Amino acid sequence: MITLTDKAVAAVKTALSAATDPAEGFRIMVEAGGCSGFKYSIGLESVQREGDAILETDGIKVFVDAGSQPHVAGMTVDFVTGFESSGFVFDNPNARAKCSCGKSFG
Repeated sequence: MITLTDKAVAAVKTALSAATDPAEGFRIMVEAGGCSGFKYSIGLESVQREGDAILETDGIKVFVDAGSQPHVAGMTVDFVTGFESSGFVFDNPNARAKCSCGKSFG
């Protein structure tokens, strides 16, 4: 369903090790909003919720709620470090339009 690059896995592992509250992985959600209609929301997660799909990559659990699953199927998540900004980048084959910020799609 979702592929994490090596850089994304390393970024999540770093975040998990620095977390003040215990977490087992991270959650990717799609919410209404953003410049193009939908936006990605990510964060550390410690529990599975009803309807979640759980994917595991290199020891990292990725939680995806039932409503977000169709929007992220086939997506690749990367982590980039740049001069002006760093963060997760989403390559989503389901996106018909993308915002220049890279965090929202339609």
